[in-house]
Amino acid sequence: MPAIVVVGAQWGDEGKGKVADILAEHADVVVRYQGGANAGHTLVVGDEKTVLHLIPCGVLHPGTVCVIGNGVVVDPYALLEEIDALRKRGYLEDDSLLKISDRAHLTMPYHRAIDQARERLRGEGLIGTTGRGIGPTYEDKMARIGIRFADLLDAGAFADALRRTLEEKNAYLRNILKEQALDYDRIRDDYERLRERLAPHVIDASVYLDRALAAGRRVLFEGAQGTMLDVDHGTYPYVTSSNTLAGAACGGGGIAPNRITGVIGITKAYTTRVGSGPFPTELIDDLGRKLREDGEEYGATTGRPRRCGWFDAVVGRHAVRLNGLNGLAITKLDVLTGLKRLKVCVAYKHEGQRLEDFPASLSALNVLEPIYEELPGWEEPISRARSLEDLPANARRYIACLEELTGTPSIMISVGARREDTIILRNAFTM
Repeated sequence: MPAIVVVGAQWGDEGKGKVADILAEHADVVVRYQGGANAGHTLVVGDEKTVLHLIPCGVLHPGTVCVIGNGVVVDPYALLEEIDALRKRGYLEDDSLLKISDRAHLTMPYHRAIDQARERLRGEGLIGTTGRGIGPTYEDKMARIGIRFADLLDAGAFADALRRTLEEKNAYLRNILKEQALDYDRIRDDYERLRERLAPHVIDASVYLDRALAAGRRVLFEGAQGTMLDVDHGTYPYVTSSNTLAGAACGGGGIAPNRITGVIGITKAYTTRVGSGPFPTELIDDLGRKLREDGEEYGATTGRPRRCGWFDAVVGRHAVRLNGLNGLAITKLDVLTGLKRLKVCVAYKHEGQRLEDFPASLSALNVLEPIYEELPGWEEPISRARSLEDLPANARRYIACLEELTGTPSIMISVGARREDTIILRNAFTM
């Protein structure tokens, strides 16, 4: 009953879509366990690009069951748009291949309105939210006023919950955020139609996964954002609104901790982040811009340019410890081709002291200096490499350095955007 978790080991956008897609070939079930439609996983199969926001990456593999877990907050409009687009291309023709937890919370129109209005009011102090209503949905979940799929299936319960909540939200929108109120009847009627389409997919996902694992089926759990965006252990407050770590797969999928048999961390060969917040190794020069252009570093959901910098081993060790990583999937190694010298951050310097671990203090993060080691680069193209032996010696040396600094072996190395542009060292399901 192997259950593998794949988790981002940086600030998200590490290439989880591609890695999860490759691992999904060996999985029977793929589960999304946190986040919402603010995430974008990009998959390239042949010459066809697919961007997923809510549906797990197993959707491109025939017969693989995709489960949206209770830890995900679901915008039903975004979900149906995604379903329709996939069905036009021949995917998800069988309703049984997509299952939604009846305990997953719904992102409502007022969540999006509040999210966008708040970000406008923050001005220069903005968090960098996508404006998709993710944070406000999680707020309502924790405040115990959220609306779940179980409520959506009960017309009376949904109408009552919407009426109570909308009164409060409209007062907040009008009086605090200076925005227009939303219409109760319109939202209720719209969600009535959404109910008809989504009801066939709604199940008790926890029970389903328990039975699947008991039957020996291989289950892959994927998160939406990276370790450094975790609401507790990331660069707070410049984080997402949920726990992104591997441990969140238990609560967000509805399985026990002892069901997890392995955890794979995905990391770029360099580092990127989208939006505001600390980024110790950021390159705000021509080299940073070169990495952005060569790596096509633009958000899959928003199109926002990503900030780029050198690989940060302090962040890497932080991710290894918090997630219990068994292996690394290193992505975008090919983007470094052509650079004569490469730098890797091995520690930080702050007020004369060497820091080996990632600090919580924003004030420290804003002034500390990265301590770098330099390695030689390589000129040879590597996109056709399919084994370590196919890589230039300096590329192999660079990989070995990342493994040593993080204390974690690599199991997969991506040398291009396509599914086949990958060196597979070990199968995560047989580790």
